[in-house]
Amino acid sequence: MPLKSFACWLATALFCTFGLRAQTLQPHMLTYAPGKSITLSLPSNLDIHIAASGLRRVRFLAQAPDGRIFATGMYNLADNTRGSVFILDGWDPKTHTFTHVITYLDHLRNPNNIAFWTDPATHQSWLYLPLTDRLVRYKYNAGDNAPSGPPQILARFPDYGLNYKYGGWHLTRTIAFATLHGRTRLYLTAGSSCDYCREREVIRATLSVMDPDGGHWQILAHGLRNAVDLQYTPDLDGGALFATNMGDDHLGDNLPEDTFFELDSNARPAPARTNYGWPTCYFAQGKPALDKTPLPEMPTPGDLATESERPKDAGAASHSHPPENTDSVYGTQTGMAKQGTLIAASGGKTNIIDPNAKLGTVPVPLTSCNDVPTAYTTFAAHSSPLGLAFFGANNPTLHDTFVVALHGASHPRIGTGYRVVQFTAADRTPHAFITGFLTTVAGKPVVHGRPCGILRLGPDTFLLTDDYLGLVYYIHPQA
Repeated sequence: MPLKSFACWLATALFCTFGLRAQTLQPHMLTYAPGKSITLSLPSNLDIHIAASGLRRVRFLAQAPDGRIFATGMYNLADNTRGSVFILDGWDPKTHTFTHVITYLDHLRNPNNIAFWTDPATHQSWLYLPLTDRLVRYKYNAGDNAPSGPPQILARFPDYGLNYKYGGWHLTRTIAFATLHGRTRLYLTAGSSCDYCREREVIRATLSVMDPDGGHWQILAHGLRNAVDLQYTPDLDGGALFATNMGDDHLGDNLPEDTFFELDSNARPAPARTNYGWPTCYFAQGKPALDKTPLPEMPTPGDLATESERPKDAGAASHSHPPENTDSVYGTQTGMAKQGTLIAASGGKTNIIDPNAKLGTVPVPLTSCNDVPTAYTTFAAHSSPLGLAFFGANNPTLHDTFVVALHGASHPRIGTGYRVVQFTAADRTPHAFITGFLTTVAGKPVVHGRPCGILRLGPDTFLLTDDYLGLVYYIHPQA
C-alpha cells in the first residue's frame, strides 16, 4: 500500500475508533408539553427533535413493508392488559414530527416489539406480535390501519400475569427475523421468571427459533436472563444476530455487568444448546464468573403466602432477603411483589403443566463458567440495556457503530444507564452518546426519561423511544 494511501486509511480508522469519543455533547432543550421539557445532550453534528408524544410506555419500533412506522406501547405498570400497537403516520419533514397517531391494536398483554415478514412465495406480508402469553401474526396489506382478520396463534408461553408470586418477573417476549445458515426464520427470546432461581419451565431465559408459520420450533440457547432486544444485521460476519441482556439483581449495586452478545452468525455458527450462564454465571470485568450464592429452593408442593407457613426443613428460603426498593423508579412494592424476585414460576407448585414441555427440559444450572460464550461487550451493572441498532460503513458519524439504549437502574441512586451509548465493532468499548435522562439535583437523583427502542432510518438518522415520558425522538445530522 502506498504511504499516502496508508496514511488516509490510518486517519479514517483512528476517526472511527476515537472520533465520537472525543466529541463534546451539546445540550438540546426539548419541550414535550406546556411547561414541561427535557434537556438531552448529543454530538454537536447531530440534532434531535420530538417526533411524537403522548404514547403511554412506548417501547419498540418497526418499519412496515409500505414504509410506515409502527410502535408498541405497554400503557403502564399497574395494568398489563392495556397495551397497544400504534402507527406513526403523516411525517412532516419541516417540523420533524408525525402529524397523527393511529391505534392499530389495543387491549394487549405487554406488547414489547413487532416484526414484519413477507412470504416470497405468496407475497403476503405479515405482522408478528409477541405477547406475554402467546405469539400471534396478522395478515398485513399496504395501508392497513387495522387488522383485516383474526390473528394466527403461532406459540403459547407461560403466563402468570403481574403477580410476582407466580413468576411475573419478566413479562415481555422479543422477536426478530434473521437469515442465517441459508434460511430466514423467526427468533424469539423470553426472559426468566425471577431474578435468581432454578426455572421450572423450559422456555424461560432462552433463545428459540421457528419457521415463519410457527413450525419446527426449537430452543437454541439457555441462560439469557432477560434479552429484551434482538437485531439482525447483514453487515457483520456474513449476517449476525445480536442481543442485549440484563444481569440479575441480588449481587449488589456493582455486580453483575449487563451484557451484549453476538448470538449467531453465518461466519461463526453458534454451537447447539449454548448456555449463556444464568442463573449461576454472571459477568464481571468482561468475563464470566461463578455465582456461589445458594440457589433458592421452594418447599413442594406448598404454595407459600407468608414466611410463617414455610416448613423448618424446607431448605434455603426463596424470599428471605428481598432487595430494598424504596427508591425504585417503579415505585414502592409491597407483599409478594417485593418478595418475588427469587421465586421461580409457579411459586413452588409442582402441578403446573409446562405449555412448552415438548421443547425439552430445563438444564441443570452450570457449576463451571468455562464454556459460557464471550460477551461482545458489557455495560455497568444495572444499566438495563434495551434497544440496539447497527450503523454500517455508509454512516459518516456512526461509521460501523452500534448504538444501544441503556434504560437505567430501577434504583436511580445507583446511577448507571439512563443514556444512549455507542461503540464500534472494532473497539467494543461503550461511550456516552446521548445523556440527560438522569441528573442530580440537591444531591438526589432525578429521572427525566428512560431511553428504550431504536429504529435506524438512514445515514446517522434514527428514532429513539422514551417509555418514561411516552416520547419518540428523531435524531439526524445537523442541516
